[in-house]
Amino acid sequence: MKKNTLKHFVDTLLFIDISSMAILGFLLGFVIPKGREGVSDNSFLWLHRHQWADIHLFLSLVLVVLLGFHLWFNRTWIVQSVKIYFGDHSKNFFWIISLAWVMVLFLGWMIAIL
Repeated sequence: MKKNTLKHFVDTLLFIDISSMAILGFLLGFVIPKGREGVSDNSFLWLHRHQWADIHLFLSLVLVVLLGFHLWFNRTWIVQSVKIYFGDHSKNFFWIISLAWVMVLFLGWMIAIL
């Protein structure tokens, strides 16, 4: 499979995934009834709110994987754009962004274990 065909396929999947997450988030926020699973009339399209939330979580994990592929396929464009905008400071920019991302992950981990 050609690289451009694969890029278009990943981008199409990204669009479908983000659209599905947005629609499901809207449904979770405004349409799907809140409450416990034991109540029989507390469902939307034969699924309870917690099952819809599980689907939303799965879609978000798929989104992270697809974004990784998207960034990997477009890495040369990203590097060249950063070199154009930041010139000699492009390596410093990549280091700062990498460090910031590690700090965000670390802070998220720290909040999760507290």
